[in-house]
Amino acid sequence: MSKSLNSNCKKTKRIIRLVKKILRQNSDPIVACVNLHGVIGKDSKLESGLNFQNIEPLLKRAFETKNLKAVALNINSPGGSPVQSELIYNYIRELSAEKKIPVYTFAQDVAASGGYWLLVAGDEVYAHNSSIIGSIGVIFSGFGFVELIKKIGIDRRLYTEGKNKAILDPFMPEESENIEILKNAQRDVFESFKDLVRSRRGDKLKESEDKLFTGAFWSGKKAAELGLVDGICDMRKKMKEKFGDKIQFVQVTAKKGLLKSFFSEKSQMIETLISKVEERISFNRFGL
Repeated sequence: MSKSLNSNCKKTKRIIRLVKKILRQNSDPIVACVNLHGVIGKDSKLESGLNFQNIEPLLKRAFETKNLKAVALNINSPGGSPVQSELIYNYIRELSAEKKIPVYTFAQDVAASGGYWLLVAGDEVYAHNSSIIGSIGVIFSGFGFVELIKKIGIDRRLYTEGKNKAILDPFMPEESENIEILKNAQRDVFESFKDLVRSRRGDKLKESEDKLFTGAFWSGKKAAELGLVDGICDMRKKMKEKFGDKIQFVQVTAKKGLLKSFFSEKSQMIETLISKVEERISFNRFGL
């Protein structure tokens, strides 16, 4: 009888300790962490890309976390679609204002162009010494095959309605008026980008716009000197400085959909390979 009673007491004590641990964990402050990695706008059948459709549910879940003190965004992106950059940025700021939760952003290897657009969504912005930061500008690239198709005897046939419908066609000679149409669109996007950086960084910027808004990029260390970031620090260290050593980190990740498995293995491999090559080219611009 005494052995049975002793055993029950031990079990009860273990249960009490477990309950106390759970209650203690539930009362600890939480930082929800979301990774924003890759070329912005890219998607494939196998992998979820960095675009608003894929990131929206992650951000929503992050801001709905219990005992939430802050949301930390780890950014590793060389840029991409300005539209997707703006959509994600706007949603981050909307949730932050609605939930009254601060956002801290941390650059990893690179936060350039659209990646920097996402970085300035943070109320405080940090990088590593060797991070690549900046590239505040707009880029369009393509190829011209006019001479090539002449050499190999290909006859280009194209039918349009609207005189500008086929501008920048790679198989047709460039025309100055068509280039100006593209440049005008780029200027509009560029002005929006500059306005955003001005509104988010403001007086923190330590250099003239003639130097900062040229498409140039810098190391994280130099970016801190220029005021493009608030300092050099990694996410865990900064969050513990802000909220204490008892802070708990919750990583919010995407749930893999069943539809991904319906595609053939070869199709997945080919598409993923192409996507990775394109992504690698984007990162290579910054020596990464």
